[in-house]
Amino acid sequence: MRIRVRSLFAKIFLWFTATIVLSWAGIVTTSFFLMARLEPRESPSRVHSLFVDDARRAYEEGGPSRLSEYLARLDTFTEAPHYLVDAKGIDLVDGTDRSGLLALRASRQRSRSRVRSSLAWWGLPWFLRASTREGPQVLLHGSDQKYRLITVLPARRRFGAADPLVYFLWLPILIGGLCYLLAVHIASPLRGLRRVLERFGRGDLGVRYHVTRRDEIGDLSRTFNRMADQIETLLSAERRLLQDVSHELRSPLARLGFAVELARTSPDREAALSRIRKEADRLNHLVDELLQLTRAEGDPTARNMEDVDLARLLNELVADCSLEADAAGCRLTLAGERSVVLTGDRELLRRACENVIRNAVRHAPKGTSVVVELARHGDRVEVSVRDHGPGVPRETLSAIFEPFFRVENDRGRDSGGIGLGLAIARRAVELHHGRVTAFNADPGLVVSIELPHGEPMVGLPA
Repeated sequence: MRIRVRSLFAKIFLWFTATIVLSWAGIVTTSFFLMARLEPRESPSRVHSLFVDDARRAYEEGGPSRLSEYLARLDTFTEAPHYLVDAKGIDLVDGTDRSGLLALRASRQRSRSRVRSSLAWWGLPWFLRASTREGPQVLLHGSDQKYRLITVLPARRRFGAADPLVYFLWLPILIGGLCYLLAVHIASPLRGLRRVLERFGRGDLGVRYHVTRRDEIGDLSRTFNRMADQIETLLSAERRLLQDVSHELRSPLARLGFAVELARTSPDREAALSRIRKEADRLNHLVDELLQLTRAEGDPTARNMEDVDLARLLNELVADCSLEADAAGCRLTLAGERSVVLTGDRELLRRACENVIRNAVRHAPKGTSVVVELARHGDRVEVSVRDHGPGVPRETLSAIFEPFFRVENDRGRDSGGIGLGLAIARRAVELHHGRVTAFNADPGLVVSIELPHGEPMVGLPA
C-alpha cells in the first residue's frame, strides 16, 4: 500500500527520521563488526582456572611428557600455543626460559593502558579504545605464583588514528547522499519556479510553471499560475481599454475641434455652440462611464455592505426607467418575487441592474415590452431582463460584456451607447461572486444576472 505524503514538513521530518535511524543502525552494525574483528576471544575466568588446574595436575601426575600431551590438545582446541611455567618463567615441559614473554606481557599492559587513556581523552568509542595493539599478545592465567599458564595470541595490526575511518566512511556517504537527494527534491522545483518568475518579470506573461506535486511547492506553483493568469488578463484588458478609450475620444474631440472652428467662421453661432455642447456632453458621459468602470474595479474592502431588498431596488429602477421607455415607445414591466434580501453593495447592484435595463430599453423596438423578472433558485437569485429586439449574433454573446464592444458601431452611436454599460454590470456582478450571461430568445435578447443568496462577501472573484 503506497502512502502519499503531501506536506513538505512531513516529508522533511520523515526523511531526517529515516536518515537518523539508518545512521544509528549503521553505527551499531559497524560496532559489532569491529568488536568481532578486533576483540580477543578470551575464555571466561573459570575456564582459564580449569585450564591451569588441568595443566598443573597433568604435570604433577605424569611429569613433562603428560603435560606436553595436554598442552598439545589445548593448543589444537584454542588455536594458540600454551606454556606452563614456574614462578621464574621456566617452561616445565622442556626447561626453556619464558620470562621474556612475561616481560612482554607487562610491557603490553603498560602500553595499552597509555593508549586507552589517550583515546579516552579524544572521546573515541570504547570498542576502539580496547582494540589498539600490535605484535603477539601474551595472556597470563592463574594467580598461583608456582604455576602460571601463558597463552600467546597471534599478532594483530594496530589501528592508527585514520584506520577506523575506513570502516565508518560509508556512514557519511550514506547521510550525505540522503541529504543531497532531499535538497534536490526541495530545491529543484524552486529553482524552476525562480526561472519562470524571472521570465515573467521580464514581460513574458504567457509563461507558466506546471508541476504534479501535491505538497506546498505544488500549491505555490499553482498559485503562481493563477496569479499569472489574472495579471495577464488584467494587463491585456488594460491595454485594450486604453486602445478603446483613445479610439472613442478621437472622434468627439475631432468633431469638437471642427465645431470650434465652425463657431469662429459660421454666422450661425447658436448652431455651432449647440454642436459644441453636444460633443462636450458626449465626452462628459464617456468620462463618467469610465469612472464607473474604474470604481467597479476598485478596492473590495471599501464596499458599503448592507442588506439589500433586490425586489424593492428593481421596482425603483423600473419606475426611474419608465420615462425613458415611454420616450422610446416601449413598455417596462416587473414580474417575479416580491421580496428577496441579500447582502451586498447597494450602489453596485443598482448600477449593474440599471445598465442592463437601460441597454434593453435602448434596443427595444417601438410597441414592444421589456420584461424584468426576479426569481429565486435555491441558494441563488436571478434577475433576467428581456427585450423583443433583433438580438445579437450567437458568436458575440459573450463579447457584448467587454468594454467598448458594439455589435453595430453606427447603431451604438445613434442610440447614445459607448459600449461600457454591460461591462460595468458584469464587473459589479462578479464582485458579488455572481455571473452575468446573455442568450437570444427569438425574438429579443435576455440578459441574466445570477447572484448568490446569503453570501455576504464582496471581493475579487477567485
